[in-house]
Amino acid sequence: MFSISATESQGIELDIQLVGRPKSQRNGENCRYHLEQIDSGDGSIVVRYRIFQECRAASLHIKYQNLHVGQSPYHLPSTIFPETCSCPLKLEEFLSVWKCQEKYEQIEEDLSTFSSINYTHIQRKMIEKFTHDNPGSLAICQYVVKSGEIFRRCFGKHVGFNMFMDATLLSILRKVNLPDIEIFVNLGDWPMSHKGGKSRTTGPWPIFSWCGSTESHDIIMPTYDIMESSLEAMRRVSLDIFSVQKAQKQWDEKDPRGFFRGRDANRERLKLVDLSRKHPDLLDAGITNFFFFRDEEQKYSPKSPRISFFDFFNYKYQVNVDGTVAAYRFPYLLAGDSVVFKQDSPYYEHFYGQLKPMTHYIPFRRDLSNLISRIQWAKSHDSQVRQIAKNAREFVRENLLPSHIFCYYVRLFQQWSHLTRSHPVQITPEMEKVPQPEDSRDCNCDRKSPRDEL
Repeated sequence: MFSISATESQGIELDIQLVGRPKSQRNGENCRYHLEQIDSGDGSIVVRYRIFQECRAASLHIKYQNLHVGQSPYHLPSTIFPETCSCPLKLEEFLSVWKCQEKYEQIEEDLSTFSSINYTHIQRKMIEKFTHDNPGSLAICQYVVKSGEIFRRCFGKHVGFNMFMDATLLSILRKVNLPDIEIFVNLGDWPMSHKGGKSRTTGPWPIFSWCGSTESHDIIMPTYDIMESSLEAMRRVSLDIFSVQKAQKQWDEKDPRGFFRGRDANRERLKLVDLSRKHPDLLDAGITNFFFFRDEEQKYSPKSPRISFFDFFNYKYQVNVDGTVAAYRFPYLLAGDSVVFKQDSPYYEHFYGQLKPMTHYIPFRRDLSNLISRIQWAKSHDSQVRQIAKNAREFVRENLLPSHIFCYYVRLFQQWSHLTRSHPVQITPEMEKVPQPEDSRDCNCDRKSPRDEL
């Protein structure tokens, strides 16, 4: 992915080509790829590509009116591989090549609770607990990564979301040699390791979850949603952290009201509709589907029709209200070119601790009591609000791109392995192997990219 700056990007069409030699090295043949340019409307154009085969001695040519832009052509230092190739780097090499952060405060905080655990003992207790306590209402999997392969066994009736964790681990292992680890993954949304449990039978339990809370000890990973959009971008997923940056309308053309669409996953979302009906000049909020409060559907009818997420940004103000837990749309709202109003919440994703209120978003109380006054303030402080929106997008570009998501996972697993290295990682007879997908290619993993071959 490349980002280049322009004085005015809107309407500019660049001539972009990825030039390189595929594995076959047939004369005149170029690498197969799909390439997109996304006009962000803020003076920048995001250029990204997805390749379908190994590409050697590659360079990216970016031209405008037949002239190279910036330092084009950009020569890539090594062979590049499609997502399907399994060419893992050594751990330290991966961290260096991918320019991963040295440490993450959220990881440090999450793992500090378990810095002195006897994992051999506690993992037995965890299996007993999650096998016998409410097996119909939980969904949890025990994963083992050993010698670059994955094994798991799951507990509970509804464990279909293991496909997301399977895909995450398989993709990571195609890129880096992870240390041998054993983890318990919560496949549901609600955190499971509740605070207050500090005995041999009540925890705290080292459970890896996609969502955390101030009342839990769960170890937080990037959500399955942002990971799937990272893996499937430019393929079967249309909404991802780059595509949402495409300009819809210029700031001054946007509707200056708060906007919300979503299902009835939280009582506050119904309150939001009440506020919208009282203040239609300031807020446009609607429920698209009823599941949790069906007995109140008539009161809040008619249901609002679904609209494209990209059309959300026709409004200046995006209202982010919790669903059952943290609303996983939040990263995409931050990446768009509107400002986000975020509800105070005990729930969080892995990156929330890095955000600053009134710098990256505008906060409002959990009970929505000051949301309208916040919107009124925003209307009278337009330049300040616009800067908050710009700060949010910059934060996303520096912290939530696919490379950042992979780095977070790898750092988390690396540090977890340090905590549990005294525990022998074993594959039990009850576990099943999670194989790499059938369409994974047998790739030539030679990363050298001699340019004298071109």
